[in-house]
Amino acid sequence: MFRGGNTVKLDAKGRMALPTRYRGEISERYEGRLVVTVHDDGCLLLYPQPEWEQIEHRLINIPNQDRRTRDMQRMLVGYATEVEMDGHGRILLAPRLREFAALDKTVSLVGVGKKFEIWNEETWAKIGSGWMGGRADDGDMPHPLESLTL
Repeated sequence: MFRGGNTVKLDAKGRMALPTRYRGEISERYEGRLVVTVHDDGCLLLYPQPEWEQIEHRLINIPNQDRRTRDMQRMLVGYATEVEMDGHGRILLAPRLREFAALDKTVSLVGVGKKFEIWNEETWAKIGSGWMGGRADDGDMPHPLESLTL
């Protein structure tokens, strides 16, 4: 499980060093193999390759007569890029991925269970501010969350 947030620097080549606390697991359990793709929220998703392959398999097997389904398949699989963590714990984010998420020199890396989200630092800060102020336009609580007690 990946959890917590980190501020991470991108170097001039677009490489991002993963936090030390995750490197061992990624290296040992996943042989440093990861997949980066995009999300329609405007961030990147970073999965260990085996986790991504399960999602990709389910995604491409969904009947795609519906335009929204086709769009999601095209977006998620079309942008999916295999990356390998180097000996310094870095991964290279392709220019088109960095452009999609408007990533600059500093990014927010957020652990969300089986994946990471990679955000433009300013966008992530704005999203966090929105949580604090509430989101009146979101409507009712999703059914699976109604019974969650913290």
